[in-house]
Amino acid sequence: MKKDAFLSGMAIWCLSMAARLPFGALYACSDVLCFFLRVVVRYRRKVIRKNLRLSFPEKDGKELRAIEKGYYCHLCDCIVEAVKLLHVGDEEMKRRVEVRNYALIEEMAGDGRSIILFLGHYGNWEWVQEICRYYKIPRLSAEIYRPAKSVVFNEILKRIRSRFDTVLIPQKKAVRQLLGYHKEGKQFMVGFISDQRPNHVNLNHWTTFLNQDTPYAAGGEDIGMHINAHFVYLDIQKTGRGRYVLTFKRIEPCGDNEPYPYTRAFLGMLEKTIQAAPQYWLWSHNRWKYKRKR
Repeated sequence: MKKDAFLSGMAIWCLSMAARLPFGALYACSDVLCFFLRVVVRYRRKVIRKNLRLSFPEKDGKELRAIEKGYYCHLCDCIVEAVKLLHVGDEEMKRRVEVRNYALIEEMAGDGRSIILFLGHYGNWEWVQEICRYYKIPRLSAEIYRPAKSVVFNEILKRIRSRFDTVLIPQKKAVRQLLGYHKEGKQFMVGFISDQRPNHVNLNHWTTFLNQDTPYAAGGEDIGMHINAHFVYLDIQKTGRGRYVLTFKRIEPCGDNEPYPYTRAFLGMLEKTIQAAPQYWLWSHNRWKYKRKR
């Protein structure tokens, strides 16, 4: 434990020093890293190409390679931008992140109900915590996260994600902690990044997403329905390097009789976001590893 604490401290200190570099220098580092990952290491290239090919069968090889190259560049930008969160001023972030329709949050929270915020691994999700400065209610903001296997890496992520004192809730404790808040009468908004594949024991719910039969996790909607929460989608657009527009959108549930209408509606909204600029989604994740048993 002492060794992990020491390594975590050293890693955070080193990254904090790197975070003091101006954005221009960090993006130069990103360019070098991009060349290394894309050309030298070919990081998860087979997974990326398979995902793109199956998601966009209408696109030719040239178009898919352009998306692939753009994705590698964006991924490396996300890495240096996450590091920058360890040392960046509020005014700088305000200039770089535009938050739209934030009045919707206080309007919906005005009835005392909590809010389930759905978003995907699109754009730079680490910068999403910037939204916390745009609303006064709910007073409690929380984020569900999946702890990293590495103790050192986990401590780094927790430091990066605690810029606005957001409560970080491990995935396995989410149900108990959120229901506990509700029982105590605490109103909250909690973010669920709900586009990753569920684990192999929870492949119970399927839909069509990006042209493929796709399993999805329904925990966010289960919790939200139990506490009578509102459901909101956070749309993310990248307008330039280190420039993002975040827009709150009310989720209208699917009108069919299929289960989890809010989660499926969210996936439909996210799908449109991805199709508009696909290079900014997390293509290196093996999203379609599991197939439905017929």
